Amino acid sequence: MGGDHAPEIVIEGAAQARERFPDIHFLLFGDEGRIEPLLAQHPRLAEAVTVRHTSEFVSSEERPAVALRHGRNSSMQLAINAVSEGEAAGVVSAGNTGALMAMAKVTLKMLPGIDRPAIVAPCPTRVGESAMLDLGANVECNADNLVQFGMLGAAFARTVFGIEQPTVGLLNVGAEEAKGRDTVRQAAALFRETKLPFKFHGFVEGDDIGAGTVDVFVVDGFTGNIVLKAVEGTVRLYSEYLRQTFRSSWVSRLAYMLSSRAFRKMRARIDPRRYNGATFIGLNGIVVKSHGGTDAFGFANAIGVAVDMVANDINDFIIRELADYGEQQIPKSQATI
Repeated sequence: MGGDHAPEIVIEGAAQARERFPDIHFLLFGDEGRIEPLLAQHPRLAEAVTVRHTSEFVSSEERPAVALRHGRNSSMQLAINAVSEGEAAGVVSAGNTGALMAMAKVTLKMLPGIDRPAIVAPCPTRVGESAMLDLGANVECNADNLVQFGMLGAAFARTVFGIEQPTVGLLNVGAEEAKGRDTVRQAAALFRETKLPFKFHGFVEGDDIGAGTVDVFVVDGFTGNIVLKAVEGTVRLYSEYLRQTFRSSWVSRLAYMLSSRAFRKMRARIDPRRYNGATFIGLNGIVVKSHGGTDAFGFANAIGVAVDMVANDINDFIIRELADYGEQQIPKSQATI
């Protein structure tokens, strides 16, 4: 029931995902009176759905602490409970991000050796895709948190991108070792001192994101969320510029017609909906957050992210990595927040 256009886009997205993943089953938590008429329009989806009725849901404005106290019977909490109880392999929601994180952290708990969950998502680059985390779960981080994010991001890159030895970079205001806040410089020192199953590249800057300089960009949640929204806004801005340009004269319209196939390929490559679905990595369960304003195509892609996480057993992979290279081998920094 979460998101700007729920439950319609959730049902439409599930119907699209059903075509891509014919073997999965859906548990839908929400208002049965609104869900059932929508399911009637998608008989193939209806065959693979169980509806769990609840009239309660978490609003987009609700504070996480309030949602935790009063949302025990909300669609969001009941869906997370299904993962905790082993009835579902993962949960996908377009609802309130803060509430989803708070409920998931309290209900599912953390993986052994991880202090905080992080939001990770793939982003398009000049050479393919890179992962970035944290995208907003932790506004303030210490150096140890950033090192853990590096480990989680590397595990994500190995399981999702299939990269045997990912490169990890710390997003900073400059590549020089003396630049940046104390926390970032302390994290860099920890990366260099610790034997880890990935290559630490060092500091990277904002323009390295589009270039795909590293496979994993590590950043605190405050900065990461701003970067994410800035990139999304820039894509929309230039898309609008292109539309205005090609509508400006009959010559430009003709030029668009002649190059329309190439522009369709470019639009598909940078379409934010293709990259919709951020994983709350580090939790003892699969939780995927869809953008609240996405459409059915974007929500279907978020479901696809959850399916990939389950198929790749990402949490078991992380646990094995922590056992081999675990946090006990990572020297703790003296910084605290």
